[in-house]
Amino acid sequence: MKRRFVSLAFIVLFVCTGANAQRVGASPEYIKALTADWKGERFEDGRPKVSDNLLERLKKVTIEEAWAELIELGYHNQYEGEWSLIDETESDVMTGRAVTAQFMPARQDLENQVIEQGKKEGRNWKQRRTVSWAVTTLVEGDVYVADAYGKESYGTVVGSNLGSGVFANSKRGIIVYGHVRDMEGLRKIKGFNGWIKGSDPSYMRKTLLTGINTPIRIGHATVLPGDAVLAKKHGVLFIPAHLVEHIVLTAEFTALTDEFGQQRIREHKYTAGEIDSVWSDEINKDFKNWVTNYKGELPMSKEELNRYLEKRNF
Repeated sequence: MKRRFVSLAFIVLFVCTGANAQRVGASPEYIKALTADWKGERFEDGRPKVSDNLLERLKKVTIEEAWAELIELGYHNQYEGEWSLIDETESDVMTGRAVTAQFMPARQDLENQVIEQGKKEGRNWKQRRTVSWAVTTLVEGDVYVADAYGKESYGTVVGSNLGSGVFANSKRGIIVYGHVRDMEGLRKIKGFNGWIKGSDPSYMRKTLLTGINTPIRIGHATVLPGDAVLAKKHGVLFIPAHLVEHIVLTAEFTALTDEFGQQRIREHKYTAGEIDSVWSDEINKDFKNWVTNYKGELPMSKEELNRYLEKRNF
């Protein structure tokens, strides 16, 4: 009986992985299975559609705040540091929804299979140039995230033409674990920026696109299609879509508790020790009244705040 169970499990695994192994672009069903914890709206390709509002608010969250919360939730491999920016004069903060692209060292028989699959998917295959396939799928708010396995010469997966295509479609930049070419041309794309590992003047000739919207590795991080990208000057965090609202609200709520605590310390109502310790029932009640009558503009809606307060264990 045990042997039959193991055999059946192997057959199911083989069928599922085999079906996806033939597909350069992951199917919506596969992406939905990868991101099953997401319960909200999705794109036609199956990726979670994190709201523009949350992505804009995410810009104000520090890498440290988001990272610490992810660690608490059991996500230990979502950060990669040590990047170079394409343009130091452009914005060094970017958020968006990940479209993933996986590259591997070129191999002729594998390339033939990729081209054949590209034909079936209706992609532009006639010049056997697969590098642009993922870029053509981008929509506004997407971030092109490419695993180029740290390749330097003859593995430059983005140049000025492809960079222009990225920005035209997404109004966002790129995250490339590898090298790019034509830095001068890329810097001329107004509003565009990229987090890269370096640049090289060579063309892409020894590297092959093998997957679109599949799980990829970016250095120390695991990235799924639809993850929210939080990119700041020296680091990039990839946040699972179903956790973005929680992380944004937690950071915003923490900022409110800090403001409340500092105000009450200045007023000599509580000591710094009382604010830095587990709050008493009196302080908790005072905070709830304070935030209910908050005179400024709250970073979150009243509905979001109330939901968060209900879940928080005061």
